[in-house]
Amino acid sequence: MRLILHPVELHLKHTFSISRESRDMQPSLIIELKDGKHSGFGEATSNTYYKVTVPGMCSRLEELRSKIEAYPLFSAEDFWTYMHPELADHPFLQCALDMAAHDLAAQKAGKPLYQHWGLQLQNLPMSNFTIGIASVDEMVEKMKEQPWPIYKIKLGTSDDLAIVRALRKHTDSLFRVDANCAWTAEQTIAYAPELKKLGVEFIEQPLPAEQWEAMEEVYRKSVLPIVADESCRIESDVKNCHHRFHVVNIKLTKCAGLSPARRMIAEAKSLGIQTMVGCMTESSVGISAIGHLLPLLDYVDMDGALLLSNDPAEGVQLKDGHAIFPHRNGTGAQLKL
Repeated sequence: MRLILHPVELHLKHTFSISRESRDMQPSLIIELKDGKHSGFGEATSNTYYKVTVPGMCSRLEELRSKIEAYPLFSAEDFWTYMHPELADHPFLQCALDMAAHDLAAQKAGKPLYQHWGLQLQNLPMSNFTIGIASVDEMVEKMKEQPWPIYKIKLGTSDDLAIVRALRKHTDSLFRVDANCAWTAEQTIAYAPELKKLGVEFIEQPLPAEQWEAMEEVYRKSVLPIVADESCRIESDVKNCHHRFHVVNIKLTKCAGLSPARRMIAEAKSLGIQTMVGCMTESSVGISAIGHLLPLLDYVDMDGALLLSNDPAEGVQLKDGHAIFPHRNGTGAQLKL
């Protein structure tokens, strides 16, 4: 097995802003695991919040190159376990390797990844399209540019309800809102009835991740479902979300890949918690991997590649919120580089 690194700069169509940052370009690392005629692809974006950089990931992979290339890949899950002692503190990097391993293993088995897992493409949730924080006029223009059945509205300003009221005048689409840790419990409980009237489906991560006690109050009193994002990063977080969140939003890069994500989904379901997988601002490599989890999910946010002006890959695509799968084995991702 041969390891090939593809550092890329992903350029966004528009400046993307959330409550804590804005960006026009997203550095990302695409990993290729090549075995004979098959190549599996995985991806990890840089992230200032989690102090992850592409040069740092490349440096660590070079240190591990001989260990990675010596592995006889039969099972992606076994490969995850094999690499975890070296990458326990590098979940973004382990995620990229795990994606590539799942892609490669399914290709070698001659099946799309979802079939390799024993799943069928039935009753799949639709993905939202994300509208970052901007002036109301700019947000409206983004909705007009990309008509969509479900919008996720990024909030965390001093005028959040006014923003949602203004956007509602321009579309009948379903709304989801994401405060990215910017609200208090009192705000969340007070906003929820107004947001429900405005056609909002749920509220994502209203409070800072560590405010578990306050989340219990929000969980009891909110008239809208509450989704954990920053509060549910790794496998041990799922049980902490029980009776604090109605839904867990699992990010593959944060939890270290498809292998732990599937375990987290199973645990959440056993606790009666609904499941969602979200994306970063990533290419069609990362988005394609997410697509194969759709049969297991209640909700999904996999619009990352749609926000790009220079997607370096192709694979699972979105059309009007629905995932369209290519007729290829593995995740279906291919580089255009």
